[in-house]
Amino acid sequence: MGLFSFLTREVAIDLGTANTVIICNDKIVVDEPSIVAIDRKSGKIIAVGKKAMMMHGRTHENIKTIRPLKDGVIADFDVANDMIREFIKMIPTKNSLIPPALKMVICIPSGITNVEERAVRDSAEQAGAKDVRLIHEPMAAAIGIGINVLEPIGNMIVDIGGGTSEIAVIALGGIVCNKSVRIAGDEFNNDIIEYMKKQHNINIGERMAEKIKIECGAAVSELDDPPADFAVQGRDVLTGIPKELYVNYKEIAHALDKSIAKVESAILEALSLTPPELASDIYHTGIYLAGGGSLLRGLDKRISQKTKLAIHVADDPLKAVARGTGIALKNYDKFTFLIK
Repeated sequence: MGLFSFLTREVAIDLGTANTVIICNDKIVVDEPSIVAIDRKSGKIIAVGKKAMMMHGRTHENIKTIRPLKDGVIADFDVANDMIREFIKMIPTKNSLIPPALKMVICIPSGITNVEERAVRDSAEQAGAKDVRLIHEPMAAAIGIGINVLEPIGNMIVDIGGGTSEIAVIALGGIVCNKSVRIAGDEFNNDIIEYMKKQHNINIGERMAEKIKIECGAAVSELDDPPADFAVQGRDVLTGIPKELYVNYKEIAHALDKSIAKVESAILEALSLTPPELASDIYHTGIYLAGGGSLLRGLDKRISQKTKLAIHVADDPLKAVARGTGIALKNYDKFTFLIK
């Protein structure tokens, strides 16, 4: 820490499709949904994060809610700028006459293009960052889980987020091979919406689909400790009248089956690209799951059956990427070659 360190604030951001987590001084200071509510007439921001999420699906014609990130990358540049700026304002500050310069480390999907990468940098700079560095999500997840990524040992990370599932084999502080598929939490929600419409003639929104996934979502149709049936409210497709019905975890497992099968295929493809020596390591170390999608009941069991490998779900998988980004920022000199 230098003499003028108080003039710089170091911030680690997990800019996710579903949620944004900001770490400052080793503490999670912002944990909000990545969504913005805007006044259509004036274009001004009405709310961001949790407040905007409460409005989602409930707005009238003068208000619209926007999720500026899609499939792990920025889809609406201007709204993303405003959202990051508003989230930065939420960071607790000490009273200072001179606003501190922001040094940011932001995690990005491993399959991101140069144009998409530039958009993330530009958004952070527009939001007030003076120094912006990027780290790939699987690498951040591995660091957050507690893996020593600098060792000459192969580890496979599967990070199932909101927009993308990131699969990577890591060794010697680098990504040896990776596979990124745009099938994750959002796609699971869409599967549930479609299933409810086709099988039960009921229209439900994104928020209800998310609740169903959390309360009784499953990846397999046989669970040792099954969740209770969940009451779903929505609009009857035929009559237009609001109605309620109950669904069980077996139905949701059936609804999600095809999307989970695509994630499994991506894992198998990444394994097929792995050099033999690292494949030997992965046989012993197993596969590590991170991200909100890894909380899906029975997913570890299903992937284990498919790959014949041990599966380890991270402690608090939702925060693994953010935690790893924070550690990389704190140990900047140690991980300098991991950060672009």
